[in-house]
Amino acid sequence: MNKNYVKAVEFFYFASDLALLNLSFVAAYFFKIPIKPFEKFNDHYTILFVVMNMIWVLIAISIKMYNVPRFSSVETVWVKILKAIFFHCLIVVVFIFSLKGFYYSRGLLLIGYSLFTITILIWRACVIYFFKQFRKSGYNSRSVIIVGGGAAGNQLYNYFSSELSSGYKFVGFFDDTPEQCLHKNLVKGNVGYVNEFISANTVDEMYCALPLTQTLEIRKLMSLADNNLIRFKVVPDFRGFLNKKVNMDFYYDTPVLTLRTEPLENYFNRFCKRAFDVIFSVGVIFILFPLLLPIVGILIKLSSPGPIFFKQLRSGRNNRVFTCYKFRSMNMNLEADKTQAIPNDPRVTKIGRLLRRTNLDEMPQFFNVLQGHMSVVGPRPHMLNHTEEYSKLVDKFLVRHFVKPGITGWAQVKGFRGPTSDSAMMYKRVKADVWYIENWTLFLDIKIIFLTVVNMLRGEKLAM
Repeated sequence: MNKNYVKAVEFFYFASDLALLNLSFVAAYFFKIPIKPFEKFNDHYTILFVVMNMIWVLIAISIKMYNVPRFSSVETVWVKILKAIFFHCLIVVVFIFSLKGFYYSRGLLLIGYSLFTITILIWRACVIYFFKQFRKSGYNSRSVIIVGGGAAGNQLYNYFSSELSSGYKFVGFFDDTPEQCLHKNLVKGNVGYVNEFISANTVDEMYCALPLTQTLEIRKLMSLADNNLIRFKVVPDFRGFLNKKVNMDFYYDTPVLTLRTEPLENYFNRFCKRAFDVIFSVGVIFILFPLLLPIVGILIKLSSPGPIFFKQLRSGRNNRVFTCYKFRSMNMNLEADKTQAIPNDPRVTKIGRLLRRTNLDEMPQFFNVLQGHMSVVGPRPHMLNHTEEYSKLVDKFLVRHFVKPGITGWAQVKGFRGPTSDSAMMYKRVKADVWYIENWTLFLDIKIIFLTVVNMLRGEKLAM
């Protein structure tokens, strides 16, 4: 694609974001500090607005905010924007405090940042949707060839042919053994024919899906691409031992492959998740808990003798032990810390059965979230003996403990709530939990919470 076009798109993103930043804070200024028509801005705010613009430019450059690949999802772009807004707000607050600028309106900043966040997220989503439809119609496309028509090359071809909105126009395969290719009709010639083909046709990108052992051939293709102004990309085939997303890091010049993506290893992502957990938990504890506790507490006391709350040791992040809180749903018994509830368990009280079906027995765990032992969303914590047992029986079971356990989770909303004695259900639960760890986003957490509320209203069939 024309380099000038790429720069024009990047400038368009930059200019529109800067315009939204200024419009948002000017609107907030007029709302909080009304002035007469044609009256000058307060000088303090003029300086602040200039500083805000400079900070945004510096942040955008430092995090490469406008270097967005065409295959990026809306969620990926939103995360980068939210990161930029967070650092922008932080630096502005530090600037104000350094000046002892207590004359600045906190309400103006709150309204300005709220307007800016909402408008930029909506605007960017609309622009991405427009570009996807634009490319889907055949415009702004990149012509690509794949050298190597085996399984790895075919997998890449499937992406190009299915994701039309990414704007990749597949031209053909090149392979020395076309009879072994999955798409023989798409093979244009052998590897040696690539040079002649790109001389007669427009090719923007060359993807090499040859076995990495063919180093001499790959080096020739790299040189050929460079000398013909074609971007060269290698498609490594790890499917002999791996078939999922991976990350590539460099320790100096040494490439290191990370076999599992963990978004929550990123400090900013952990901060966002923790901030969301605290805000959400405080809201539940101060709004719902005062209404719920007296009613549930009285019903539990009437149903059977014993405390309102049940405490149990559970396995947390990095397999650290913590005390988990619940509303008591069983009669007092000596097996509570050893034996899990089963369908029609006689230990479960009538009110306990209702609490379990609606997940209301988990409500006290919001205090665990505030203490930092749990998250609102994450893999469910297990009893210590179950952790020890299933870590030996179920593959990847302990991977769940890379993150904090949650009150609800992806496995629960997918229906994998059966007893831990069911090994098939346990395997599905672990698989869902590992998927969550590898694909976490704040929007996924919000989705899981929404689905949990829907399930609570319906009543959980597998809750016991």
